[in-house]
Amino acid sequence: MLKNYLKIAWRNLIRNKSFSLLNIVGLSTGLAVTALIVIWINFETGIDQFHTNKNRIYEVYNQIPVEGEIWTWNSTPKIMAPTIKKDYPEVESVSRYNYDDTFLFSVGDKRMKSTGTIVDPDFLNIFSFPLLEGNIETVLEGVNSVVVTETFAKKLFGDEPAMGKIVKVNNADTFKVTGILKDLPNNTGFNFEFLMPWAYANQLGWNDKHWGNNSIATYVLLKEGANYTAFSEKIKNLRERYDKGSPDMVTYLYPWSRYWLYSEFENGKEVGGRIVLIRMFGIIAVIILLLACINFMNLSTARSEKRAKEVGVRKVVGARKGSLIAQFLGESILISFIAAALALVLLLLVLPAFSELVEKPLSLDMANEWFWITGLIVVLFTGILAGSYPALYLSGFKPSAVLKGTFKKINAPVTPRKVLVVLQFSVAIILITASIIVTQQLQKVEDRQSGYSKANLIYSTIEGDLGKNYTLIKDELLASGVAESVSKTGGPITQGWSNSWGFNWAGKNEDNRTTIQRFNADDAIAKTTGMEIIAGRDFDLSKYPTDSTAAILNESAVKLMNFEEPIGQIIKDMGIEWRVVGVVKDFILDSPFQKIDPMVIEGAMYGHNFIHIKFDNTRPTSESLAATEAVFKKYNPEYPFNFEFVDQVYAKKFNSEKQTGQLVNLFTLLTIFISCLGLFGLASYMAENRIKEIGIRKVLGASVRNITTLLSKDFLKLVLISIVLAVPISWYFMSKWLEDFAYRITISWWIFAIAGILALTIALLTVSYQAIKAAIVNPVKSLRTE
Repeated sequence: MLKNYLKIAWRNLIRNKSFSLLNIVGLSTGLAVTALIVIWINFETGIDQFHTNKNRIYEVYNQIPVEGEIWTWNSTPKIMAPTIKKDYPEVESVSRYNYDDTFLFSVGDKRMKSTGTIVDPDFLNIFSFPLLEGNIETVLEGVNSVVVTETFAKKLFGDEPAMGKIVKVNNADTFKVTGILKDLPNNTGFNFEFLMPWAYANQLGWNDKHWGNNSIATYVLLKEGANYTAFSEKIKNLRERYDKGSPDMVTYLYPWSRYWLYSEFENGKEVGGRIVLIRMFGIIAVIILLLACINFMNLSTARSEKRAKEVGVRKVVGARKGSLIAQFLGESILISFIAAALALVLLLLVLPAFSELVEKPLSLDMANEWFWITGLIVVLFTGILAGSYPALYLSGFKPSAVLKGTFKKINAPVTPRKVLVVLQFSVAIILITASIIVTQQLQKVEDRQSGYSKANLIYSTIEGDLGKNYTLIKDELLASGVAESVSKTGGPITQGWSNSWGFNWAGKNEDNRTTIQRFNADDAIAKTTGMEIIAGRDFDLSKYPTDSTAAILNESAVKLMNFEEPIGQIIKDMGIEWRVVGVVKDFILDSPFQKIDPMVIEGAMYGHNFIHIKFDNTRPTSESLAATEAVFKKYNPEYPFNFEFVDQVYAKKFNSEKQTGQLVNLFTLLTIFISCLGLFGLASYMAENRIKEIGIRKVLGASVRNITTLLSKDFLKLVLISIVLAVPISWYFMSKWLEDFAYRITISWWIFAIAGILALTIALLTVSYQAIKAAIVNPVKSLRTE
């Protein structure tokens, strides 16, 4: 019986090549797109889920009430980790993590920079990064031990054994390689090539016991059986006991296994993060697969008239409804398997490009038996789902009605096929609208004025001898005409590295905890970066030696502090009185999608980490870079010249939203493609059912244009219904999406108008082929069977 069903199914596929091709293309596209999204979702949800102790690992978070809201953040003081280990017996291990930093490693004449971090010895007991060589209990003991990944070890020592070898770090300190780590897997949020012991931070003077300095991450491993809820209650008052300046600050532990997907908090509550994007594209994957199945249904039922007599004859000779359903389901499952094979080929072809688009190392694990088991289940489910309606529809024909030709309901106002097409185009219009709004939002933010000049501006990290030779470097760059201006800063102009609500000024309300960005710089910061001075002046230590404790405010800070005359005002921060000498126009330090925070630019009292250089715009950039590199190598020969163009770094702030926009555009096009196949199926069905009506109309004098309009208007009505349904849905969801941005567009009526016109145009072009094809048929051929 099964063999007979398969033989009949194969013959039907061969007999109706065009129909079969449309079905297979639609299903294979849906399966391939769904598989791509599932692979990406599987990668994202698997980030850092491989750690053996993942259900006992927590990161320390803080909460504090500010102006009626609860703020949440995960940076902590350095003293917190040893305090937690000392005070709470439920804790098995604890480790500080100094975020990623770059160090220069030297072995003989070989020098290379690498990214790594400084951690406590328990770090490797908390996280499952396996050691290939070394003792996990001792590799991070002492001051001058270093653990390196196997790839970094090969970079340093080639094929020679790395264990026990000596390396010099930052041209100053020697370290012994005490452990070799297996290279970090792709599915981790960590990014380091080496680990150094926390004792080295003490030696560098980086450690402190100041509870107000929230600057590192703290990870905690609770003991087996420890009650997380009870422990959370115990630890929440940790700050109250030790940090007298923040009596209402709450300390709590956040499950590490959730950090990657749930990183956003609102008023102290977890509100999402990457999981929102994952859910959105997960829904899109399901919708695309459903649309592909709907196409199969429409295309199958569009051929109903040709299969109806077959069904009638089979029933007359004794075929049961169940056997007919089994036959038609067998045909759909066969098509599903063929489509799956084509989808696998498509998947292998496009996966590298898709991986590049989402910037993730995605792969297809075809050696995994679960890949094939899951694939088989999905293919069977898709085949049954896609073939269910056609099977029930075709097997339900009554032999008497079929053989008399009276089984069809021509021009029925509501049919399942019409409902499915409306559903398809509603989804397409929603995605078209989303695509337009995402593009408009991105364009609006890209056009937003940054508040400073990014052109011909670079920055370089101060390392090695750059700090002590800074004045010589600056003078030489200015004297040679390479640079228009040079300035040192605490952080890059593209990132906020420090903020606080602890600033004080005359007239400040004691309850005011507005966060103020802290930026520090030396001479000519406004000139170098192109900030617009709207009151007062720039820093100038040569003319005003007291500018080391001077301050420049941005407009938002002046507004917050309610200064009518800001010049000369005193701002207190970290025990120092900063005298305001200037005011600059607001500029974007962090996200261009958010509002600009108040900012205090503090003078040269503290150390600096970066050099910003404004090149002379009359010289070629390549020439300026070469001259600057020569100057840097002259005064800092042991270090390579590394730099960043500010305009390029600023452009990267849009990468995430651009990626989202590209994905939405891609899936919108695929949805339109699949929807057009469905509309093509319905058009074919309608034209086939009205072929004799068309013949009669032509005999009575109807033109090709009249008939094309007659057939097309029914489909355009369906698209208009789709527009009516899609507009409020898309408006609601895109309004919710825009709420995440303080700087955003207003959704205008013309966006929906464009989406609707595009949908109508696409539908008309799709239907026109079938309509014109039916309209030009010779009426003699249409009517000769009567």
